[in-house]
Amino acid sequence: MEPSIVFFLCSLFLVTTSGYVQPLEEGFITGVISEKGLEFAKDLLIEKGIDSILQLQLPEVEGSAKVPLVGTAQVVLSNITIKDIEVNSSSVKIGEDGIVLVVSGATANLSLNWEYSCSSWLIPIGLSDSGTASVKVKGMQVGLTIDLRNQEGTLNLILLESGCYVGDLSIKLDGGASWLYQLLVDAFEGGIASAVEEGISDKIREGIVDLDNLLQSLPKQISLDRTSALNVSFVGNPVLSNSSIAFAINGLFTKKNEPLVSHGYHKGLKLSSACGGLPKMIKVSIHENVFKSASLLYYNAGKMQMIIDELPDQAILNTAEWRFIVPQLYKQYPNDDMKLNISISSPPIIEVTYKDIDTTIFVDITVDVLEDGEVIPVACISVEISASFAAEIVGNKISGRLRMQKFSTYLKWSKIGKLHMHLIQSLLSSALKIVVIPYLNFRLKRGFALPNIGGFEFQNANILYNHPWIAVCSDVSFLGDYYLSQQQLAYV
Repeated sequence: MEPSIVFFLCSLFLVTTSGYVQPLEEGFITGVISEKGLEFAKDLLIEKGIDSILQLQLPEVEGSAKVPLVGTAQVVLSNITIKDIEVNSSSVKIGEDGIVLVVSGATANLSLNWEYSCSSWLIPIGLSDSGTASVKVKGMQVGLTIDLRNQEGTLNLILLESGCYVGDLSIKLDGGASWLYQLLVDAFEGGIASAVEEGISDKIREGIVDLDNLLQSLPKQISLDRTSALNVSFVGNPVLSNSSIAFAINGLFTKKNEPLVSHGYHKGLKLSSACGGLPKMIKVSIHENVFKSASLLYYNAGKMQMIIDELPDQAILNTAEWRFIVPQLYKQYPNDDMKLNISISSPPIIEVTYKDIDTTIFVDITVDVLEDGEVIPVACISVEISASFAAEIVGNKISGRLRMQKFSTYLKWSKIGKLHMHLIQSLLSSALKIVVIPYLNFRLKRGFALPNIGGFEFQNANILYNHPWIAVCSDVSFLGDYYLSQQQLAYV
């Protein structure tokens, strides 16, 4: 079974649906795999499982059989290899006892080598022969039941039961004596069937162990930059319903390398699976507290500030341009260059509404005059900006656009006397509309890559708003062997 499947499952687990009660401890990113997503995961698991079984060599089958008038023949079947498998039907069911995956009516083709030898008092010199054979296995059924449990913030995959059953098989000899055909069928049909059943069952157990090991190795914290990390530890146990698997992770921004702290949200909260009438495999829901935690973190780290010393109309950054608006500024500092030091004075207020994300930003704009190589702060104007942010998904990136709704200003302090704030506000309005907002939108338009986990990515995603959650409804696609080969090269 491909190890990358575990990453696919984890990417699907970060989603939401209706009709389920969230884990006892709530996370700020919640989710569910819908019925459509479960079908996709099942088909992919079966496909990758078959790939891992093909060319599987089963143990030799040895035994003896009595041959009339000849005696006892010693028979060895070797190099028993599964060549291909076809699945007629499959199903996945979710219940309180776990996740049940069943493959039924499957057929498999095998190849093998055979040889026999026998001797008796009638034939003192002995007889022997060898050749190859092809075997067709019919009516094969494979099933497994697994459960998922939270173990200190990571998921533990538990195999509750598994098995493989072979209905019947037919053997076709290539070479050798014709009488041996019936001998093989009668004496070794059960041995071949048992070898197939045990070989596939062993492979299932190996795959579950590999998946569990990978689940245990998943990080609880993802580093985003030099300042922040995202707490992605699982919260509570997954919740299994008759048609979905629900999960929750912490989802809050933390300082990089900071010890993880468990946070919870409203217990027993029910969320809707509605995706605007579109059937989607997954739905990732993010609570507004995730954005608030990011805002607070970057504010406390002093990352919310910028200096404007270049503008399309550079004349604005000279005291001569301000001589009619702030005469005393031009009088004290005639024809001096200026720069604007913009900083966030308190953490932005963020709220997810039913149509977008509203934010209120409190900004201090300090006007600096550059005189003889010296930076002289001359005034500070406080600005309260109300804006809205509408997110969108283009390809595999989430981006958006910031729109300013309104803003107000007042003078915080001044070294150049009283200012005419209505004129200042007009000037700041131009600066915000011409420079600040376009600059932020330029950065936002570049977007942020959506999670690409184990070679899987979002496809045809949509964004929904439902206070206080923002949700991404999406199907998923698999990038295939190219991604896996790149991952393998990364470890060379």
